[in-house]
Amino acid sequence: MCCMSTPNPKQIQLFCLPLVGVTVGQVKRLSPNIRGIVMKKCLLLSLALICYGCSVPSSFWFFDLNRDASTPDGEKGASYAARDTGVKPDQSDLPLSEPGDQTEKTDRVLSKVLWTQATPTNEPSPEISRETAEDIALLETAPVFEQAEGHTVASNEVVFDFPVVENDRVRYFIDLYSGSARGTFKRWLERSGRYLPMMREIFAQYDLPLDLTYLAMIESGFTDRAYSWAHAAGPWQFIESTGRVYDLHVDWWLDERRDPEKATHAAARFLTDMYEFFDGDWYLAVASYNAGMGKIQRAIEMYDSRDFWKISRGKYLQEETRHYLPKLLAALTIAKQPEKYGFTDLDYHAPLKYDVVEVPTATDLELAAELCGVSYEEIKRLNPELKRWSTPPSAHNHSLRLPQGSSERFLEKYLQIPVAERARYKRHEVVAGDTLLKLAQRHGIQVDDIVRLNKISNPRALKIGATLILPLRQGYTSRPLDELEDDYVRTYRRTYTVREGDSLWKISRKFEVSEKQLRVWNKLGWSNLLRPGQKLVVSAAGAKSARSSRPAAKRLVYEVKSGDTLWDIGQRYNVGTREIMNWNDLDHDHVLRPGDSLTLMVAPGHSG
Repeated sequence: MCCMSTPNPKQIQLFCLPLVGVTVGQVKRLSPNIRGIVMKKCLLLSLALICYGCSVPSSFWFFDLNRDASTPDGEKGASYAARDTGVKPDQSDLPLSEPGDQTEKTDRVLSKVLWTQATPTNEPSPEISRETAEDIALLETAPVFEQAEGHTVASNEVVFDFPVVENDRVRYFIDLYSGSARGTFKRWLERSGRYLPMMREIFAQYDLPLDLTYLAMIESGFTDRAYSWAHAAGPWQFIESTGRVYDLHVDWWLDERRDPEKATHAAARFLTDMYEFFDGDWYLAVASYNAGMGKIQRAIEMYDSRDFWKISRGKYLQEETRHYLPKLLAALTIAKQPEKYGFTDLDYHAPLKYDVVEVPTATDLELAAELCGVSYEEIKRLNPELKRWSTPPSAHNHSLRLPQGSSERFLEKYLQIPVAERARYKRHEVVAGDTLLKLAQRHGIQVDDIVRLNKISNPRALKIGATLILPLRQGYTSRPLDELEDDYVRTYRRTYTVREGDSLWKISRKFEVSEKQLRVWNKLGWSNLLRPGQKLVVSAAGAKSARSSRPAAKRLVYEVKSGDTLWDIGQRYNVGTREIMNWNDLDHDHVLRPGDSLTLMVAPGHSG
């Protein structure tokens, strides 16, 4: 029982504001979205303090305002962790080491990266393409040593609308991007041609620096399927909670964080909020995009400085945050004058262009592709937010992007198709009492078709909670089954180096996992003994593909014939087009030529 008088909630909210890294004056300047989050979290903190008599350390209840509390500190999507008050001395006299060869890091990523949705298993994940591994390795690259930035000077060689400077930290990444990582950075520059015109147009609407659009490059390499271990997704790497604040919807059917246009609007609003919060300092605003508004505010208070370079010299900010701004400045410096750094053969992707139509009911993307006279992959490429084979069944008037110039032909044919025939498949989650016969009778389909499409080995034993795809029409394919697997490109497991004074409880709170999980992942048993310097795994492992429980596939080499498409070949061998592309390291815009050889992994006994 608390022996002290209990303050009223309003008093405690005012008391709690400093604990979440803001002042009353700053709250008044926040946008309604952010202000609502601040006050909500202050209320939660108030209730906690009332219940515990203000005896719980503030670091335990510390919330970040723009990053999810379920992910680790300082990373994309990271929340606040316990405050680290240790400050390393200024190391401005330490020399910079040369950027290392990226090949070794890429090889490590190839062996560790997670490609499929996490499930409770420790079996290895399917391999990813080397190009994807190189993207991930470069996105995560940071010097492993501590360094000061050296002398900082303004860059006057070219015109920027964002404050660009140069110093040793920036030059480190310039040397890296134009040196050992040249091939990967070249692909990023070429991909930028697809997205930058649209992103600049949106940023102009918010009166933001147009050069700031390159932030998407160091977040994702302009890859809409990028998905961090901290659950951040899309070209702008939003986590779910922040995405919801900025109107990005995520569910089983779609992930609007992957929508390049909607996500760019969200990023523009988010950056505007951070810029206003930090009184017009772009460097602090950019750093807060990575680490969180509260984290940067605490660093300012800890080091008594609003100079990004000064607050990034100590160890309070995570390594990723300390190198985040230098990466952006390096990318901007090269992108503005690529020829100076040896990028003389760039083949920029064509700008993203499309028509938009409103589909009133659930519509299969296969049908949309047929009506437009293009491939299924083209429709998926234009609509990366759609995770499955169809527009969401619950969404009325869903905005569907189609190839430029095809909307009139699409609508003319689409409106002639009965509503019941626009969706060829239905997702069904098995509940108690379900049988294949009941499902077949309810939907007017054949039991054998359900068995064949879902590859059911025992029709009498349906598992409650399992997902079945019901083929509502003849001529069905395996595509919906393939699309049950998310196609995010995931990063590998996170590790943490134990420091003096750490405990399992402290580390579990820092990374928002349980002590039991830490024990299991690191085979600690019931031991609480930790040693400074010890490496601990602090994030969940990847899992095998949902298909890995099926019979082992055999390798087949197929010679491309005149008129072949990836979709035709996939239908012939009952494999997904995306799988063929992954097996053969093909880009979305790859053109097949007669005589080309493709590696296929097909089911035993399937000869095409």
